[in-house]
Amino acid sequence: MKIIRAEKMGFCAGVRHAVKTADNALEENKNGQVYSFGPLIHNPLALKTFENRGLKILDEEKISCVKKEDTVVIRAHGVPPEIKEELEKTGAKVLDGTCPIVQANQKKCADFAKNGWIIFFTGDANHGEVIGIEGAARRGAEDAGKKLDFVLVKSVEEAVFEYKKLFSENVPENCVLISQTTFSVKLFDEIAAVLKEKIPELKVLRTICPATYDRQDSLTDLCKKVDGVLVIGGKNSANTNRLYGKAKSLCNHAALIEKADEIPEKFFSLEKVGLTAGASTPDDVIDEVEKTLTKSF
Repeated sequence: MKIIRAEKMGFCAGVRHAVKTADNALEENKNGQVYSFGPLIHNPLALKTFENRGLKILDEEKISCVKKEDTVVIRAHGVPPEIKEELEKTGAKVLDGTCPIVQANQKKCADFAKNGWIIFFTGDANHGEVIGIEGAARRGAEDAGKKLDFVLVKSVEEAVFEYKKLFSENVPENCVLISQTTFSVKLFDEIAAVLKEKIPELKVLRTICPATYDRQDSLTDLCKKVDGVLVIGGKNSANTNRLYGKAKSLCNHAALIEKADEIPEKFFSLEKVGLTAGASTPDDVIDEVEKTLTKSF
């Protein structure tokens, strides 16, 4: 069996930043509890490792339990401004593990909302990143005394539906399209094309993280060289699920696994197996999958 890894796979810079922030917090805080607000990243094995080292996941209802000697790490996906302020009021040390690209998106949306723009946003409802960005936009609108128009869409059909609902006649010029950092590049471009046709003055900002499309492009190349692809990552991870969807469309055999013992039996009989991994998948998990495949020969 030949194992071929995608050229781009695994941890992205934003995840490495969050992981390093949590690592440092656990090393430095020996007197209080170290928390992450929400799951630090979307990978259950990585979260289990942190849990074993003493990191606890904090949710909004438990903020009042945080003490001054504690440390809270804000997850890679970010949080709305009011959550960060509530955490800071506890007196605990608050470390921002938000991905820098997500932070930039929060600022962009806040600025557009402050200036009264209608924001079309491609993303997944209830995803931590989207909640944080919408919260930043809401704060921007509130600070300027404006009404927030934040339109969340995840398909061409939804975009058309929301457009018709918003505009019966005149279409304002101040409309912008922005994206969740892990959204499908192909789908974003399709939505952008449809909205641009209907809103000629639409400002399109393709704020998808380069790591997302690098991994999608690498997977496309990988699928041409192998008989099957294993996508390694958290099953609750948006970018991992998009990789899996792409793998299924391009390869005869594709499977989404979180760890080595989930490898489907059929993969052990393939001549060439490709490996790719989501942006929150640790290197040691990828190594273990490869080791398990090669051990059978």
